[in-house]
Amino acid sequence: MPCLYISTNINLDGVDIDPIFSEATNAISTIIGRSKKLVMVLLKGSVPISFEFNKEPAAYAELISMGGINSEVKSKLIATIGTILESNLSIPRTRFFLKVFDTTMFRNNSKM
Repeated sequence: MPCLYISTNINLDGVDIDPIFSEATNAISTIIGRSKKLVMVLLKGSVPISFEFNKEPAAYAELISMGGINSEVKSKLIATIGTILESNLSIPRTRFFLKVFDTTMFRNNSKM
């Protein structure tokens, strides 16, 4: 089950966040190759974030998935989620960071 958790310093009160949920769900499902029914997206606004010594609009996100992650998938996820945040929340792609975890890597490493 892929899970995307997004934190942003933007106040989301009054913002239509439904497109973010649907676009992110569709993107993750397509890029990772999982059913949309298995994708979870969490979005939290008004989080104090300082980036590049300022508090202009920014976002930090983590995506956790059990399998389906490689370097090509990571690149596509970063670009696509960045575009979604830029188009829906006006967060520049240069002020967005996505950390991607593949939990199968940790499970496989624990057997060593």
